[in-house]
Amino acid sequence: MHREKVSENVYWFQSEVYAQVTAGVITGPQWAVVIDTLATPDETIQIREFVEHDLNLHVRYVINTHYHADHCWGNCFFPGATVISSTACRDLMEKKGVPALEKTRKNNPAYNQVKIVLPHLTFDEGDFILRVGKKNLILSPATGHSNDGISVLVEEDKILFAGDAFMPLPFVIDGNINEIVASIKKIGKMGLENIIQGHGDIVLRGEIDAAVKENLNYLSNLRKHINAAKKRKIPMDYLDEVTIEECGKSRVHLGGLAETLHQHNLQVLLKLALESNDLPEVEE
Repeated sequence: MHREKVSENVYWFQSEVYAQVTAGVITGPQWAVVIDTLATPDETIQIREFVEHDLNLHVRYVINTHYHADHCWGNCFFPGATVISSTACRDLMEKKGVPALEKTRKNNPAYNQVKIVLPHLTFDEGDFILRVGKKNLILSPATGHSNDGISVLVEEDKILFAGDAFMPLPFVIDGNINEIVASIKKIGKMGLENIIQGHGDIVLRGEIDAAVKENLNYLSNLRKHINAAKKRKIPMDYLDEVTIEECGKSRVHLGGLAETLHQHNLQVLLKLALESNDLPEVEE
């Protein structure tokens, strides 16, 4: 697991095991807040041990940016902490997370020690503000990757934990292409110092404009290819030939997983387009 001190009292963690998924810790004088948990029990426990042993603090809050396993299944390793999320995240964790964990346990004994801990405190819309020492954490909706997503802004430092609304490759897994476009545009206008992506490396201030433009361009290219595929007799035969490079991204992102995510994007967006007979315009 990689660890970096991003600013005073703000730490970033990145998995070496799964898809470069990230997490964060914000510390106050007596306790800490964890933002997301990592994909494996071992790495999540390493975060807890860092907070408790290296920083001599306890975790008072855990924030889940969305319900996917690699961001919230580690809640159980912070006993006594209050878990915060969107209301939709809690609902989806209960509906989808519980059966998914049961299935995972059958194939991976390491997850026998994991249990789903549902968020204790949720919000539906607008912002939720949490004070940690001298820092304000502003929790806001950041949907598109999934319908329950939120981001966490460390206001004083202008550092955004974006969850999976911002990644090296935009990934519309069970969200909405227009919503992820809106989230990316919003992030680009926030005047940030750093973007902590849900997966991948930290985006620095001088890189943000280019990263935003590249992500929006990728989504725009996806739409063009989906619309072209809809005119073909066998749409997927056409999409099978649409490479990630043609859409403006590199397959080396996320440790080589980018091409797989790209193909999944094409399949999901084609399905949605055929079901609705439309795919809303994506502006660059």
